[in-house]
Amino acid sequence: MKKQIFSPGRMELAGNHTDHQNGRVIAGALDSGIFAQYEANNSGVIRINSVGFKPIEINIKQLSVRTGEFGMSKALVRGMVSGFKDLGLKVGGFDAVTKSTLPIGSGLSSSAAFSVLVGRILNDIYNNNEAQPIVIARTAQQAENVFFGKPCGLQAQLTIALGKTVYLDFKTGEIEPLKADFASMGLTMCLTETGGSHAGLDTSYARIPADMVYIANIFDKGVLGDVDPEEFRKKGWDPTSRPVRRATHFFDENERVPKMRDALKNSDGETYMRLMNESGRSSEKLLTNVYTSVTDDTKLTEGLALSAKLLEGKGAWRVHGGGFAGCVQALMPTDFYVEYKLRMEERFGEGSCRKMKLL
Repeated sequence: MKKQIFSPGRMELAGNHTDHQNGRVIAGALDSGIFAQYEANNSGVIRINSVGFKPIEINIKQLSVRTGEFGMSKALVRGMVSGFKDLGLKVGGFDAVTKSTLPIGSGLSSSAAFSVLVGRILNDIYNNNEAQPIVIARTAQQAENVFFGKPCGLQAQLTIALGKTVYLDFKTGEIEPLKADFASMGLTMCLTETGGSHAGLDTSYARIPADMVYIANIFDKGVLGDVDPEEFRKKGWDPTSRPVRRATHFFDENERVPKMRDALKNSDGETYMRLMNESGRSSEKLLTNVYTSVTDDTKLTEGLALSAKLLEGKGAWRVHGGGFAGCVQALMPTDFYVEYKLRMEERFGEGSCRKMKLL
């Protein structure tokens, strides 16, 4: 008899591009994600049929990295099996049918949700669910980095594996479950898909951690999370330097995340929105992950500009996730959501603006 499983999508709430530098983040698992039915087989082959996609078939004995599979779901399956074997966990074949409710390219971590899904199936069938969420998350991150060819931190995978809204400190290892109950504050959180493509952006994404590591190396550290913020701020930096601006964003954002956590815990929507706007402006002006000349795609820029016009003085808006394309995250009084949705969908199409529900 087939079993059922659900792997949620992930929404970043605070900590834009801080996780890969051992920083702090707040992220939430969504009620949208990937649903699957699965059962073991005795073939030594993993077969996954995903609604709307080509079937995947992977021989569990063929686990070398294949650059021709970069960006493909089959690479994630191969990477998860390889990672489990490297850890001494058991692997085997299975058949699964999946259906996703996550919009493609929306920045809701569909690839991480899929990787974690595969890991949880292997964990259930062959390991008596003994592998902890952090183990599945790290294996999923490795699958994305090495087999899928996507440079990413651990935020999405860990949030999805935990299946809840959490405050994460990657330097100390602290994990604190949170309740992001915006409705009780009279607020509505939504995402608008601006329609920009993430294709061709790997170099732009990779340059962000590279710039941050460049600054960390000046202090003989591997990541900015190990650099003393005051030591960084004491130096006479060139403010026009891109690595300097991005490092400045990291330190400012890393100090902002605990304040946003506390605002959530205190149900203080006004403070949360003020800090969310600070985060958004830092991403735009210091991190500069809104526009890139690589694609010359201005949709995300337009979405943020329209959100600023609509929400100035009443709500908050910021780039969601990696940036350069994708979604605008917005938070506003619930009675204004209908107007905001109408105006955003006039520009970006019907159904582009969706209310988000966190688990």
